[in-house]
Amino acid sequence: MPKIVDHDQYRKELLIKCFDLFAQKGYASITMREIAKGLGVSTGTLYHYFPSKKELFWQLVEEQTRQDNQAIATALENAETLEERIKALFAFHAQHEDYIHKQILVGVDFYQQQDREEVINNETLKQMFEESRQLMTELLGIQDRALINFSLSVLMGLLLVRLFEGDVVPIEEQAELLRKMLTLYLKPQQKQEQT
Repeated sequence: MPKIVDHDQYRKELLIKCFDLFAQKGYASITMREIAKGLGVSTGTLYHYFPSKKELFWQLVEEQTRQDNQAIATALENAETLEERIKALFAFHAQHEDYIHKQILVGVDFYQQQDREEVINNETLKQMFEESRQLMTELLGIQDRALINFSLSVLMGLLLVRLFEGDVVPIEEQAELLRKMLTLYLKPQQKQEQT
């Protein structure tokens, strides 16, 4: 009896394993042949699932974003107040900081090899950013898109600073500052809504 293969699941497994290869060698330095070797599959098998290294990368971005968003949602599912949600969000990123730093570095390496307009206009990337914004809107309970963009910028900026400076800027401190800023900003709006 032939072995039954769940092709979508197998493709996802290959993608996740590819991330480690990109993180070790860099997007620019690794070839499809080296990726296939690192995964223990033939180049034919790799090309069957991913027609190019660029397509493999975009599928990786999509898969990681969806998995990361699900993990974040799970981490925040018991947080009830804005303070608890912000603390849980920042704690999640602190716990996975090395992984996120690798994502940043791989993303920058990929970006350097591409035309800026092509990256900015990539539909996969636009969709993943939108899904992440929507998740933050739901998890933080904030409908103001500018505040969501601000919160994501603070978090991503913090992770970038920590990539280059280590723990000079404490995550907990920044989470508390963001909470205070959002609370103060939202207070007048909440009063208006109540009246």
